[in-house]
Amino acid sequence: MTPSTLSWPSIADDLGPAKVVLVRDRAAALEAIVVVDNTACGPAIGGVRMAADVTIDEVARLARAMTLKNAAAGLAHGGGKAGIVADPGMPAAEKARLIRAFGRAIRDLVEYIPGPDMGTDEACMGHLHDEIGRAVGLPRVLGGIPLDTIGATGFGLAIAAEVAEEIAGIRLRGARVVIQGFGAVGRHAARFLVERGAVLVAAADSRGAVANPDGLDVARLIAGKQEGRSLRDLPQVKPLPDADLVAVDCDIWIPAARPDVLDARNADRLRAKLVLQGANIPATPEAEARLHARGVVSVPDFVANAGGVICAAVEYHGGTEAQAFAAIAEKIRDNTRAVLTRARERRIPPRAAAEEIARARVLEATGYRR
Repeated sequence: MTPSTLSWPSIADDLGPAKVVLVRDRAAALEAIVVVDNTACGPAIGGVRMAADVTIDEVARLARAMTLKNAAAGLAHGGGKAGIVADPGMPAAEKARLIRAFGRAIRDLVEYIPGPDMGTDEACMGHLHDEIGRAVGLPRVLGGIPLDTIGATGFGLAIAAEVAEEIAGIRLRGARVVIQGFGAVGRHAARFLVERGAVLVAAADSRGAVANPDGLDVARLIAGKQEGRSLRDLPQVKPLPDADLVAVDCDIWIPAARPDVLDARNADRLRAKLVLQGANIPATPEAEARLHARGVVSVPDFVANAGGVICAAVEYHGGTEAQAFAAIAEKIRDNTRAVLTRARERRIPPRAAAEEIARARVLEATGYRR
């Protein structure tokens, strides 16, 4: 880990973090970070991110987003997050060994329940569950609800879009959509939005961006990705410079990849009326302030993308896939409406409104703890 990785996270206040755990196993070539932010509402649920450049500060910010997300969704869980410093594209057998080493290292950190995140999947959770007996987002064969396979987070984004139509001044049928990050979240968001009549006009994956003002064939894009092909390798697409994706004329813009893709340098180039934050912490505070000043409605990450953790909580408590979809629809519909209504009535950014609601729930739960 770099010296900056070892610094105390910049996010530290009355909510947390409760624990910051650094893991190093030289024999397994494992370096990892776990941040348990808050457990007032219950044991922390949060994904295990794998990236070569992950830092404590990033993991801490993601853990705080999980605290707010779980509280906003009314789940009996706090927030946590883990980051494994490694290349997620390593061979499957090597990745399984690393994940198992991570599991052994956090066996006694019982207040943290791991789930899939960027760079990890249901197979990784299967290995973790075998090592420590706790994980969510498990493969079906192990009795889990594979949230990435069914598109739980993408489904929740579509529900948030339905609620935001009126306030953002758009109609979902015919709405032009841009998705930055056509992975586990982005591809399902595209699928569910197209089912509701929207049109995907541009998208990007880690290898480049593509566009078609007449609409991209979402089924073909998904099939190509499943075959391991880049979006740019597919027919009937126009390559687009990555930096220009933010400037594509559209109604809905969905960041569904890494943190801070919207910042002070590019926020004013955005040409959408609605931003649905599919990734965690995809916009800097400066970017969100600029969007709000311009009248762009931005549904915060911990409201819009809560479908995955809602699904995970249903699985953890023994529920079914049908119950998970019903819970996602109910909770995200209610939360998005409450946040956007409060923001409009009080003339504050949606994130500020969402944080007020979530913090109030965490502090109320804290009152029942010693």
